[in-house]
Amino acid sequence: MMAKDIRIERWSGPALEQFIPELARLRIEVFRDFPYLYDGDIDYEKKYLQTYIDCPDSVIVIAFDGDRVVGASTAIPMKYETDELKKPFIEQGYNLDEVFYCSESVLDKNYRGLGIGVRFFEEREAHAKDLGGFKHICFCCVERPVDHPRRPADYVPLDRFWTKRGYVKHPELHTTYIWKDLDDENETPKPMTFWLKHEL
Repeated sequence: MMAKDIRIERWSGPALEQFIPELARLRIEVFRDFPYLYDGDIDYEKKYLQTYIDCPDSVIVIAFDGDRVVGASTAIPMKYETDELKKPFIEQGYNLDEVFYCSESVLDKNYRGLGIGVRFFEEREAHAKDLGGFKHICFCCVERPVDHPRRPADYVPLDRFWTKRGYVKHPELHTTYIWKDLDDENETPKPMTFWLKHEL
């Protein structure tokens, strides 16, 4: 597989409806892996993705191999996000109108290492610049203990990749999300820490 074979496009609004089943499937597939270990639900995923269809300023960057969706990356102005996500920024004195949030990126394993992850960041940042008015762009990631029993021996955190993109970890900006891990009976809280890039 060559990078030139992959088409990267930005999509927003109702036009995204056609991709919801594929995006939901891909999210569940990718997030089953460490560190998320997410025991996904297709109905929840469809409801979650509806947020991006309904928000006129959101974007989903989609990677296509032919007509097949092989990756996607979502982003939305922070003011449209959940209270759990907004709370740490409000507490730290940020103006939510100036914060753009990169929700997540998912990519089929067979298409990794081709620079698509870099393009996802570039396209989301470009979308924020096109909208205008943002001083900060951010994302958050789950914090798992180093001795987690499901941590693969060859697992490499993405910290260096994110740092190279210009993002800095901000431990003072943290929140908690709840979901059910694989093989668990109940949902449990997961600590999430934000990374920020300033002055777009």
